[in-house]
Amino acid sequence: MLRTSTSTLDRWLSVADHALRTVAGGSVATRPCPAPAGPGAALDPAQRRLSGALMRVNHVGEVCAQALYEAQALATKDPALRTHFTAAARDEADHLAWTQQRLEELGDRPSLLNPLWYAGAFCIGLAAGRASDRLSLGFVVETERQVEAHLAGHLQRLPEGDAASRAIVTQMQADETRHAHDAEQAGALSLPAPVRGLMRAAAKVMTTTAHYV
Repeated sequence: MLRTSTSTLDRWLSVADHALRTVAGGSVATRPCPAPAGPGAALDPAQRRLSGALMRVNHVGEVCAQALYEAQALATKDPALRTHFTAAARDEADHLAWTQQRLEELGDRPSLLNPLWYAGAFCIGLAAGRASDRLSLGFVVETERQVEAHLAGHLQRLPEGDAASRAIVTQMQADETRHAHDAEQAGALSLPAPVRGLMRAAAKVMTTTAHYV
């Protein structure tokens, strides 16, 4: 009993440490930041503000992804699935570090509400994971599909001259597509239309708020 209690405590301490590092900007990428094909063009102040706002939204998405995968890995009892979630989280940690770096280059900042975003996503991931592994994977598929569409919209809105941001978003989009496919292959449950709609509505609130705050 003592060994089990200690193991559970260790896991929750690890979760708390991961949360603090995520919201404090302590993530380190394991892959190099995607390099643009060309040097790009100088951005005027308005373009820099737009790029900064869009990359802040993307950074929030990666904060949420860290929380979601961390909670799902905690909830599942399947070691193979836990490994699956952990591997996806490593890709998302790269995205988190890249968007943080790009925000700094643009002279902008992350969302002030990152602790709130993290907590909300963690609760959703934990609830889905405890309900069932297939439902948990279903949330991954739907989340990644929505993020993929969201990133496509950002590629249309980012200034043409912002080659650095475009390179990051392009690689993020490719990774999110792969994560959705992997979750489907792992047996994801298709979510009902009302649930998908609620997820889109919640994402809209988050992205609109994070654009400014």
